[in-house]
Amino acid sequence: MPHIPFGVDMDLLSGALHNPAHHLVRKASDMRGYYADANALDALIRTGNDPLHYEVFEAPIPRESGDLMVCISALQPGRVGEECFMTKGHYHTIARTAEVYLCLRGEGLMLMKTAGGDCAVETMARGRMVYVPPGWAHRSVNTGPEPLVCFCVYPADAGHNYGDIEVQGFPKRVIRKNGDIQLLETAL
Repeated sequence: MPHIPFGVDMDLLSGALHNPAHHLVRKASDMRGYYADANALDALIRTGNDPLHYEVFEAPIPRESGDLMVCISALQPGRVGEECFMTKGHYHTIARTAEVYLCLRGEGLMLMKTAGGDCAVETMARGRMVYVPPGWAHRSVNTGPEPLVCFCVYPADAGHNYGDIEVQGFPKRVIRKNGDIQLLETAL
C-alpha cells in the first residue's frame, strides 16, 4: 500500500499524542536494574503503587527505510533514593541512525555514550533541541519538578536496543543532593 500524507494531533504540554500507533508505558517496576539503589526502588514500588516513570506516544508511521518516526516522550518527576527519574536509555538497532529531541516542557539532562567510551551530557530545557549522533546511546533524566516532555524524530526503521544498556549501564548517574543536581561517575 502506498504511503499517503496525514496529520496527527498532539497535546504538547501534557506530552500526549492522540490516537498513537504505539503507546509505551514504563512504571517503576519496569526500571529494576537501572537505578543504583535497588532497595529504594522496591520501597517506591510498594509505597507508591508502582508509579508511572515515563510514556512514549508514537505516530502511525511505517517502520520502513526513508520514513521518519515522530513521537512524544513524557518523563515524570521523581527520585529513586537520591537518583532522578530517568528512561532506560537505548542505542538504535541500526547504529548509523541519529535522533533529535526538542524539549517542550520541563528540565533535565540527556546522557549520551558510545560503545568506545565517549560520554556527553546536554541540558534539556523548554525550547532547547538536543541532537544525538549515530552510534550514541542516550537516556533522558528529569531533574525538575514537572514532567520532562520532548518531541522526538528519528529514522522509522532505527529500532531500539535496550539490552546493551541493561548490561553495560551509563558512565554517569544524576542525583539531587541537598537541593543540587550532581553527576556521579559510575564503575562500568
